[in-house]
Amino acid sequence: MIDKIVQSPADAVSGIFDGATIMISGFGEAGSPIELIHALIDHGAKELTVVSNNTGSGHVGLAALIENRRVRKMICSFPRTTNSKVFPELYHKGEIELELVPQGSLAERIRAGGAGIPAFYTPASVNTPLAEGKETRVFNGQTYVMENAIRADFSLVKCRKADRHGNLVYNKTARNFGPIMCMAAETTIVQARETVPLGAIDPEVVVTPGIFVSRIVEVRNPADESKLVAEDRRYPW
Repeated sequence: MIDKIVQSPADAVSGIFDGATIMISGFGEAGSPIELIHALIDHGAKELTVVSNNTGSGHVGLAALIENRRVRKMICSFPRTTNSKVFPELYHKGEIELELVPQGSLAERIRAGGAGIPAFYTPASVNTPLAEGKETRVFNGQTYVMENAIRADFSLVKCRKADRHGNLVYNKTARNFGPIMCMAAETTIVQARETVPLGAIDPEVVVTPGIFVSRIVEVRNPADESKLVAEDRRYPW
């Protein structure tokens, strides 16, 4: 019997090793698996390379992972947002690395990684510092930059509903990078607001098929990241 459900976020992140590359879903708070990230802080893995849209807010979630010195390098599109404090300070001190990627290119690099496509050409970043050192080619009179696909050892993803086989449904725009990150990792770890019996999810509405998912943990009442940031909460508590 296939049953990918584990009992706790700590169980879900067990086995994540030092130096791993980890994709973390989310567009700001939307779709950010905060309980899995906090479990990863408790777990203790360090020297991580993290692929995410941004670098977190305040002192919780991804920002807390960075603040606790677990991240060696960020690959992201928005390293500084309204409530991001931790990453900019560490970056300016030279204490963390950054690979800046245009958002569309980031999404396509992850999608390509999941689809088995090693690289692709895009007009994004042509004639900018982000194109330095990269191969370029001209197609139909236009210059394109070659970008390499991204794959990860682990992905941490949040969804609305899952069954024990790992079939997933997301909550509207909180879907964001979740489906492609599930495809582009060796081990995909998912926190679901609800786990349901097999057959309870109409196959026609499944967004991520269970073949791409390794572990699921139910988190019925996930933390409100915006509220924690507004209260200036810090993890570990």
